[in-house]
Amino acid sequence: MRIVFFGSAHFAVPALEALIKSQQELACVVTQPDKKKGRHLQVSGTDVKSAAVLAKLKIFQPENIKSKESVKFLKSLDADLFVIVAYGQMLSQEVLDIPKIMPINIHASLLPRYRGAAPINWAIINGDKKSGVTIMFVTLKMDSGPIILQSETKIEEQDTAVILEENLRQSGAKLLLEALKIIDEKNYRLVEQDEDKVVYAPKMRKEVGLIDWNTPAVNIHNQIRGALPWPIAFSSYRGKMLKIFQSDVLPLFPNHKPVPGEVVRADKDEIIVACVRGFLAIKELQLEAGKRMPARNFIIGHQLVVGEILGIK
Repeated sequence: MRIVFFGSAHFAVPALEALIKSQQELACVVTQPDKKKGRHLQVSGTDVKSAAVLAKLKIFQPENIKSKESVKFLKSLDADLFVIVAYGQMLSQEVLDIPKIMPINIHASLLPRYRGAAPINWAIINGDKKSGVTIMFVTLKMDSGPIILQSETKIEEQDTAVILEENLRQSGAKLLLEALKIIDEKNYRLVEQDEDKVVYAPKMRKEVGLIDWNTPAVNIHNQIRGALPWPIAFSSYRGKMLKIFQSDVLPLFPNHKPVPGEVVRADKDEIIVACVRGFLAIKELQLEAGKRMPARNFIIGHQLVVGEILGIK
């Protein structure tokens, strides 16, 4: 089949690489325009562009994928299939109607659970035990198209959103090849999503990282894991922002009546903080204007003492 690949983010690269190694014909790679990035505002392309350049593929980087010029160019590619993975622009119905067979998308969740921009983060934050990827037929309504294939991935207790994304980007590439095979053989079935089971995964915002110590320790632990790589879970300590990168849950701590946010122990490799239910063992953290460090170094460097309260400005 003749394929046009739409993608920009890091998540999409394994899918593109799988297509490059396959027997499919890649007519073009469509990705976001180059942008200024970093402290020195150097112009650089997307991760997908880097992979496409390395493979010497035709690249198209429109500012507006819905423009007349973009539509004309896409039609000229005479594609059988559009494969869309973390592209970054909404496609119009006119664009979706261009491929001879269909447009398909790799989405990082088990739809209809977690439609939206941040399915990986919210799966971790909500304490889900499994996630996965979905190959679906693309429609105008966000992430609502009929399902072609799905594969499940177990979420381990210490998995962060970063770890889960890596797992899903690899399984998504593998599932894409399976989907292309059954589409090519006309051996697929489109399964409509159950609208009664829809869960949304809105874009991550900074306030999602703010820790409320008046919640159970397990919820805060999930928040810390899910808020990586951004916005990163945070509280306050001695009037400064305190970012927390790694934690564990201790359900019981003998002979202590918890005051949420109180440091009840600070020794060895962890800082134990009381929550409304259970205790959180902080393993890695960073104080505002400081370096990210293990709890042991933080305790020594800041002379942290038992009885201090986190979250008080």
